[in-house]
Amino acid sequence: MRLADTLRFARDAAAGTPLRTALSVLAMAIGVAAVVVLTALGDGARRYVVGQFSSLGTNLVIVLPGRTGTGGFNPATAITATPRDLTIDDAAALRRAPAVRRVAPLNAGTSEISYGGRLREVMVVGSTAEFVPIRNFELAQGEALPDDDWNRAAPVALIGAKIRDELFGSRPALGQLARVGDRRVRIVGVLKSTGQGLGMNTDELVVVPVALAQALFNSNTLFRVLVEAKSRDAIPQARDQALAILKQRHRGEEDVTVITQDAVLATFDKLLGALTLAVAGIAAISLAVAGILVMNVMLVAVTQRTAEIGLLKALGASGRTIRLAFLAEAAMLSALGALLGYLLGQAGAFALRQAFPVFPAYAPDWAVFAGLGTALATGLLFGVMPARRAARLDPVRALMKH
Repeated sequence: MRLADTLRFARDAAAGTPLRTALSVLAMAIGVAAVVVLTALGDGARRYVVGQFSSLGTNLVIVLPGRTGTGGFNPATAITATPRDLTIDDAAALRRAPAVRRVAPLNAGTSEISYGGRLREVMVVGSTAEFVPIRNFELAQGEALPDDDWNRAAPVALIGAKIRDELFGSRPALGQLARVGDRRVRIVGVLKSTGQGLGMNTDELVVVPVALAQALFNSNTLFRVLVEAKSRDAIPQARDQALAILKQRHRGEEDVTVITQDAVLATFDKLLGALTLAVAGIAAISLAVAGILVMNVMLVAVTQRTAEIGLLKALGASGRTIRLAFLAEAAMLSALGALLGYLLGQAGAFALRQAFPVFPAYAPDWAVFAGLGTALATGLLFGVMPARRAARLDPVRALMKH
């Protein structure tokens, strides 16, 4: 038999039992679709988290009060009790490091902002003029915080776009006096709308000088210090220099934790990459189940087509030809199922992206090729046994059964 005749034989055999064929194709399609959708979810989570951390700024080194041990960054112990506070003067000292471009001390908490009888609860961040460029924020109106003595509690504030709309409406916000907690502040700038990021909605943020925030929250310690290295290559030097300066200031005690943005990104990237592989492996189990179903269908086909196989052998068809015919049928069912599953999976990923626009649910190329390849390999692997059984049939006995 020529290749075209073998494929035609496989096609006609599959078309002869439409229900069984459809169920086999559907089983394979579900397996491939599961691989595509679940890896799109896993890889989407990885991209989202990496994107969110990247939006914090570039070339960042983050100083945390307290020592979280030598095992790396642990989110559970990121906020710790410290034997010595991290102060504004500590942050100012970091500007002396040769590898450092900018430093922004941070103090954060919740408070209330009120203007003209309107009041709402907000997240208040105390920082300096460097905060806006380090975090890659932009100003829609006005100017940044004054670049003066960090220990001076200047009564000024930047507000987010949503706060501007809710408190001031169509009226100009710049230059207006509002009350933050028990302090009166003048609005000097409005942040450009950027939305939600890592649990902080910048549209609902109020930024005041760090000394004013410490007075508001009655706290002398800093929540974090953001340090921007001069370049990506300078990140390790900036980290080491920051640690050395703070250790010197704290009488030789290493009672702070200095982490790099790249280290955090690498940790999350590795973690979520492993998660994606795990869900892909779980989804691939359904492909093995689909392969077993294909084998069962082919075994039934061999039993039902015994006479047909006997006639082909009587006419001179070799065992190899019979094997190829049945393997072609198994490959055809698997290929059809894989293609249908790919389309269903991509439709599912598209639906996820429509439902959650911020979530980049795209299946990675390796998962798509692995899913399609596994489907075809599984179909062929489980098609070998029925094909061998058909090829071994004795033509005389096969014709007698007819």
